[in-house]
Amino acid sequence: MAALAESKVLEREEIGRYGRQLILPEWGVQGQLKMKSASVLIVGAGGLGCPAAQYLAAAGIGHLGVVDYDSVEVSNLHRQILHTEGRVGVTKVSSAQESIQSLNSKVKVTPHHLVLNSTNALNIIKDYDVILDASDNVATRYLLNDSCVLLKKPLVSGSALRFEGQLTVYNYKGGPCYRCLFPCPPPPHCVTNCSEGGVVGVVPGVIGSLQALEAMKIITDIGDSMISKLLLFDGFSGTFRHIKLRERNPECSICGDDPIIKELIDYEQFCGSKPNDKERQKELLTENQRISCADYKALLDEGVPHLLLDVREPVEYDICHLPHSHNIPLSQLQKSKDILSLLNTPLSDDNKRVFVICRRGNDSQVAVHLLEESVSNLQLSVSDIKGGLTEWSHSIDKNFPLY
Repeated sequence: MAALAESKVLEREEIGRYGRQLILPEWGVQGQLKMKSASVLIVGAGGLGCPAAQYLAAAGIGHLGVVDYDSVEVSNLHRQILHTEGRVGVTKVSSAQESIQSLNSKVKVTPHHLVLNSTNALNIIKDYDVILDASDNVATRYLLNDSCVLLKKPLVSGSALRFEGQLTVYNYKGGPCYRCLFPCPPPPHCVTNCSEGGVVGVVPGVIGSLQALEAMKIITDIGDSMISKLLLFDGFSGTFRHIKLRERNPECSICGDDPIIKELIDYEQFCGSKPNDKERQKELLTENQRISCADYKALLDEGVPHLLLDVREPVEYDICHLPHSHNIPLSQLQKSKDILSLLNTPLSDDNKRVFVICRRGNDSQVAVHLLEESVSNLQLSVSDIKGGLTEWSHSIDKNFPLY
């Protein structure tokens, strides 16, 4: 293994600690020595990366690197199990390092507090034997794939959303890479992450634990790795199933027989999205179609007649909403052939002003477009509230819930 000197013997304390796996015929002393000499880089100290790091450290990995640019937030704690209430505001890599070393002080932990990109990825990844993709964005997936192909490193990829998770291994023992299956990234608006779509915390826990297992199998060279296979986990039904993936594409642009990609590219430009899991702010409207939360609050205080339309889904509306709002989900507006009929009940004859709000000010802009196209004959004034309820909580009512 590349990063650490090969260990020849196990110490007495190590034999006691790892005894339950040492007695496995497939594992034995040699398997533990391989773990002790090996290094793993986990990209993302979130819902996937935390359980992966925890189990790799518990199993005796020699060196664990953790990459993350973010800091711990309260909203992380339901799934990111290395972090604690007392570490809110601390960098995730520092929090992860503290938890890992309190679990196993023998493990060398290297925190990388940064955004992994095409200028630093190769220099970091080259020092590790196995790479775990525990990220939550497309740009990082392509970056990690290309880096691992160029450096000949196996890549264990996991993902989780809502009640579902996926797991596979790329670029290992002649198997395909990510580009073999997905030569081009999906349009940015088609990609949903946990921040937007939600996730049950146990689901990334399951997938992250399986990522650790795959890394351990690669390091010790035991078992069947998830090469050319995709594991699908459905937490709602409690089922696992496998899908056979295509083999390596000899015409792949990076791992094929005659590759055209020989160095890292600009992945933010390639994917049309940033290498993080933060929701992008859309700019679909002109300034005269939008209003700030402060200006809207002033209209409220003046008692200006209007309709406040909340276009979030009912499950989100139930979490929190402004008391004078009316809920018509964007999905319902998009499907309706008669938007006017949806507005008839909350819209009075003398009320010609409509303000649209959502969680962060993105869906509301789409709704404004729909309303302007559908009810133009009513001469309504339709405006989006910038930043949505998130901005309302930050700038108007700090007691308003965030989720």
